[in-house]
Amino acid sequence: MTYAAPKQPVVPAGVVVYAIGDMHGRLDLFKRMMEKIALDPLNGAITKIVILLGDYIDRGPQSASLIEHILIADTIEYWKIISLKGNHEDVLLNFLVDPGLGRSWCDKGGAQTLSSYGVSPPRMKADVSGWTKARDDLIQKMPETHLRFFRNLLPYTEIGDYFFVHAGVRPGVPLDSQAETDMLWIRDDFLDFKGVWPKIIVHGHTPSDNAVFEPGRIALDTGAYATGVLTALRLQDDQRSILQIIAKNEIDG
Repeated sequence: MTYAAPKQPVVPAGVVVYAIGDMHGRLDLFKRMMEKIALDPLNGAITKIVILLGDYIDRGPQSASLIEHILIADTIEYWKIISLKGNHEDVLLNFLVDPGLGRSWCDKGGAQTLSSYGVSPPRMKADVSGWTKARDDLIQKMPETHLRFFRNLLPYTEIGDYFFVHAGVRPGVPLDSQAETDMLWIRDDFLDFKGVWPKIIVHGHTPSDNAVFEPGRIALDTGAYATGVLTALRLQDDQRSILQIIAKNEIDG
């Protein structure tokens, strides 16, 4: 399937869009990014839209606090926040249904999320009853507002000539027919594709040292939990630029 990419991609007049890459429990970086966005001049726009590309939890130290801060930020009328689902949120939701997934989840950073909610994983990874208890403890200790947040996450959103998604899209499939599994988990089939789509795909999921600009996609995951670098894309009219928050103590030392 062949598409014609937008020659000069734009977002609608009157809005400025910020897409923020994977955060993985780095509340410190998210708070600083939102402060930067709050101070960013509108330059003639009247609305700020903040798109979070998923993977809020796991690996980093403050998953629960990060979710709470997103919920608080979402109550501020100064901007509109759109939260997308990442593969790590998908795993958490599946764990709530099937605690047997706990072992593989914790191998991917889920232990840090459990700890952030005051839940201890079983000492033995093969302890089935222990994972069931951990699941039950998580359900009991997780605020209802957090559970609702996870369940209401969107698989994608579109603004102007841009399509925002966590992992990417499957080549050869129209954007409005993409499978959610692909949008949360796809990697090589998407990254290796050399064609274009009818919209520019803005995504996270696959970490790199810097934001990646390809003809058909823009990647924003700079491994914040490990590198201390959180990256956002700023879009206004036909202009685009990068905002970054850097925890210098982690970069320098």
